[in-house]
Amino acid sequence: METLAYPGVQETLYREILPNGLEVVVLPKEGFSKTYATFSTRYGSIDNRFAVGDQAPISVPDGIAHFLEHKMFEEPTGDIFATFASQGASANAYTSFDRTVYLFSATEQIDANLETLLDFVQNPYFTDENVEKEKGIIEQEINMYRDNADWRVYFGLIDALYHKHPIHIDIAGTVDSIRQITKETLYSCYETFYHPSNMFLFVVGGVQAEAVMKLVRENQARKTFEPQGPISRFFDPEPDTVKIPRKTTALPVSMPKCMIGFKEDRGALKPEELLRTELATKLMLEALLGSSAPIYHALYDDNLISDSFGHEFNSSEDYAFSVLGGETRDPDELIRRLRAAIDEAQSTGLNEETFERTKRKKIGGYLRMLNSPEAIAGEFTRYRFRGADLFKMLPVYESITLEEANERLRNHFDWNRMAVSIVAKESD
Repeated sequence: METLAYPGVQETLYREILPNGLEVVVLPKEGFSKTYATFSTRYGSIDNRFAVGDQAPISVPDGIAHFLEHKMFEEPTGDIFATFASQGASANAYTSFDRTVYLFSATEQIDANLETLLDFVQNPYFTDENVEKEKGIIEQEINMYRDNADWRVYFGLIDALYHKHPIHIDIAGTVDSIRQITKETLYSCYETFYHPSNMFLFVVGGVQAEAVMKLVRENQARKTFEPQGPISRFFDPEPDTVKIPRKTTALPVSMPKCMIGFKEDRGALKPEELLRTELATKLMLEALLGSSAPIYHALYDDNLISDSFGHEFNSSEDYAFSVLGGETRDPDELIRRLRAAIDEAQSTGLNEETFERTKRKKIGGYLRMLNSPEAIAGEFTRYRFRGADLFKMLPVYESITLEEANERLRNHFDWNRMAVSIVAKESD
């Protein structure tokens, strides 16, 4: 067991890679009564074409990672949620673009809940009957989201930005794509991506590291996994242009929703470069468009935005894009004002005092996050799969300069790589 000390944030992690390839990290938090555990696979909605070792690439239906996550909770003995509940735990799972995460939180019976987490995720139960039944359930979920304005404006934007990259496809897939899923394709994806060498267990809270490691070692030693070669993922080349400059969807909303996105060309960045670029971009966006920024106040005072206005930046080694927007009475006027403000900021640069204040705010938020085991569990795994370390973020934040933020401001906002997604009132 390896000890990883982070004196800057006063944390110590314990790490071990088991013989079957499973990476286990434990973060004891003295004085915390609640424990969180996440068991994650580097497998998300974008992984729809892949190969193992020197095998031929295979393509699978869109939405299968999410479908598989749903099916994992079904066992021959019944519902796993009920098992966790009987052991005093709350369980959940989610699928994102690049990972699937199974988790529980509990204040008691931690050993029993850890065993349950490991065992149910490593014991798939797919039949022709339960797969067909699940299709109906997920069809309803897909149709429900089609009526969700927030969902439609957000994923409508990603679809407008990207031509080829599977990030533009809804995480749940489409009604047509999930109808193509079979028991056999589920097992094929499971055997590829749920191999221990592609998975990561993270436990944080009031636990003893060696006790957790011993339990996991013994649990995994009882199971047999054939060695597996590296997984290769395949994506079609993505054009520089956006697919649709403007996408409008009509729904019964009381107020239109408008989101603007900028897509970046993602070159071959090292993990530490990815992390620094992400943090510098998020700092820039907050300094420029956050709730303390002059642009925000001017738009708010003119009733062009509400408290729903926000911004985010999503990035990985394969894609990067920003999203900004929210509810607005006049999407076209909001776009015009934002463009004028961004153009001016690109000419003048960010205000130094605003930048330093924003940096202090971001660092404060990061340090507060380290007091939340739940937040740590989610963020540590997200960064781990990208080759970065959550606990090395503080010195990166501290070292980002105004010049770096201004460089991101100039380079990120390229109007030739901008798309707009609007959810308009049906009567408009």
